Amino acid sequence: MQKSKISILTLILSISLISQSFAWGPVGHYVIGAIAEWQMKSKTVRKVEAILQQQTISGVGVWMDNIRSDKKYDYTNTWHWVTTVDGEYDPAIQEKGGDAYEAFLRIKANLKKGGLSPEEERDQLRMLIHIVGDLHQPFHVGKPGDRGGNDVKVSFFNKETNIHAIWDSDLIEGKKMSYTEISRELKKRINPTVSQKYNAATPADWLREAAAMRPDMYDIPENGRIGYEYIYKHYHHVEERLTAAGIRLAKVLEEIYG
Repeated sequence: MQKSKISILTLILSISLISQSFAWGPVGHYVIGAIAEWQMKSKTVRKVEAILQQQTISGVGVWMDNIRSDKKYDYTNTWHWVTTVDGEYDPAIQEKGGDAYEAFLRIKANLKKGGLSPEEERDQLRMLIHIVGDLHQPFHVGKPGDRGGNDVKVSFFNKETNIHAIWDSDLIEGKKMSYTEISRELKKRINPTVSQKYNAATPADWLREAAAMRPDMYDIPENGRIGYEYIYKHYHHVEERLTAAGIRLAKVLEEIYG
């Protein structure tokens, strides 16, 4: 009986951890990768795809979520999010295993330095691509205390869920558009002024942007029922975050491989 209780507790803790690990869902990560590919030089895209062993930048965006069941990569479990009180990075309040912000800076430095084996470089590049996306999902730059919105229970069109999951997938999937349709729509809105605006920001600024967005993220009715009004008021934030992530991912990859 005691062993059974331990097993159940382990399962619950694992599910709790995994629930924090998803950002954007597959569609969001595919969109970010597609936007990045369009913003990059063709020769840089080819170089990156060669390192990815002929996979696309958009296609590997969910790899870091897919490996969550492989114990070999358990050390990356906490690299999907970062905690910040007010938008400033504080290493003292992060997970012992690391966080998305620290992992991004370290992996980027490793890739720029070089000297990795082909498999090491491929793995770290796939991680980098994913983490840039995660850092632009506002609830993955969470405030202390509610596990990135996972503890904020809401009802989305009568489906019991939490506010984190709504921003991960529900707002995007509710549009009933493919990732190519969404990315093409967003691509039309990108011009030199937009690109310059996003590329001028530092990774530290990315955290501040997410924190500044929190009042809108937590704009939840008292009854916890979310529907068309919430989508109308806040879906533009999702589009803005996906666009920013794609443009910035392109810049990061150009800095490393361009």
